[in-house]
Amino acid sequence: MNQWRTTTSSFVHDAYLAMRADPAAVPPAPLDLNERPSLFRLPHWFMSVEEWELLLRASERTQQPVLRTALGLTSLFSAPTAQSAILRRHILAMCLNEVFGGASGDSPVSKANRMVMLLDRFGDPQLNKTLLTKHGFSLQYGNFTGGTGAGPFLAELKTFILQGVTLPAYNGKPFDFETLEECFEIALLYEEAHGNKQIRDYCSQMLTRFKWIRDREEFTFLRVPTNNLRPEERSTDLFVEHLLGLERQQNQLHKSAQIIVLDMNEAGDEVVEVVSAVITRLLFDRLRKADPRNRLPVHLVLEEAHRYVAERPSHHAIDASRIFERVAKEGRKYGAFLMVASQRPSELSKTVLSQCSNFVVHRIQNPDDLAHIRQMTPFISDSVMKRLPSLPKQHALIFGNAVNLPTTFKVRDVSPRPKSDDAQIRELWFKAAGDPTELLLPPPPVPSLP
Repeated sequence: MNQWRTTTSSFVHDAYLAMRADPAAVPPAPLDLNERPSLFRLPHWFMSVEEWELLLRASERTQQPVLRTALGLTSLFSAPTAQSAILRRHILAMCLNEVFGGASGDSPVSKANRMVMLLDRFGDPQLNKTLLTKHGFSLQYGNFTGGTGAGPFLAELKTFILQGVTLPAYNGKPFDFETLEECFEIALLYEEAHGNKQIRDYCSQMLTRFKWIRDREEFTFLRVPTNNLRPEERSTDLFVEHLLGLERQQNQLHKSAQIIVLDMNEAGDEVVEVVSAVITRLLFDRLRKADPRNRLPVHLVLEEAHRYVAERPSHHAIDASRIFERVAKEGRKYGAFLMVASQRPSELSKTVLSQCSNFVVHRIQNPDDLAHIRQMTPFISDSVMKRLPSLPKQHALIFGNAVNLPTTFKVRDVSPRPKSDDAQIRELWFKAAGDPTELLLPPPPVPSLP
């Protein structure tokens, strides 16, 4: 099972939080008394429309409008009101009219089953299956057995259809993945009712992607059930405060942790891209709205940044680095700062790098990366640049606003040491037949809560 880690540290004590692919699993035991294990999950309704588009890889012309319609419809079916009930009946009537009279090629029985399914799931006391039965509609044969035919049924159905209707926009309220899947079906039927007969074929790839995310274990942290919310998951403000190590006490915010580390080293690139973009956007939005402004500096340290702050978008996300570029350009006045760490600076966003004031460069041998650093720092002499490929371990070159001159220095020993030592190839390469290795057996899988 994938294990991702989140670490918090107060000013005095270190604390440790764990993140697993299954957020219902039991967190691992702390390594010492200073650690506080916890579990991380990201409610999917905290994502913006643009982030949903990144996650589902929705194309701009055909799939994005359907996705936006489906997300907007979740508000109708997750938080019912009198006005939303009228809109629901309008949408349901449009879909029923399309199913019954549309040229889909389905058999009458198949159409009848689809109408019953829609009425069972989205009907209400005013619009339900009695609309079919009272006009003599046969659910068994899919046609009207009475003498009046379909006329009275269609006439009454049209009384629920409104003119000049504007569908609701996505409001970020809690909804289940099952609700969104049903809203996708409603959105497709609604588009077909307006004459877009090919929309289902155009959106098949996006729907397949959605079902894949719905079923994959690595996205379990994103599929948060609405009937079992933690306190910090009930609003974005509480969620961001929890991420920043803030606690509400007597109408004030108090720091309970100084450093938060979200470790997604074992997560796939597409997970890292989406989660990092969502978290950064939530933090940045909160800092922009903070009163007074710029009184809670937040420093985002982006490790392995080439995975999600790339110059060239990957096939997973169209523009996941946009939020980091905005923070790099605008974050100073709100107290949001970036520290970008990568082994491949040539792959990082040039916009983000252009806003960096200081650089710490360890040994670099790749010609593309060396040329990239030379392009970013034209004031550095050739003699300094020639030293980069031969810098010894634990040494680095620093230049920028923090120092008067480019300087080579030795990084201090870290305590405690991380588990990142180089493999001792000469000692470990050969093992005689029958000799045990130093590898430990993997632990048994942790059972998930129902």
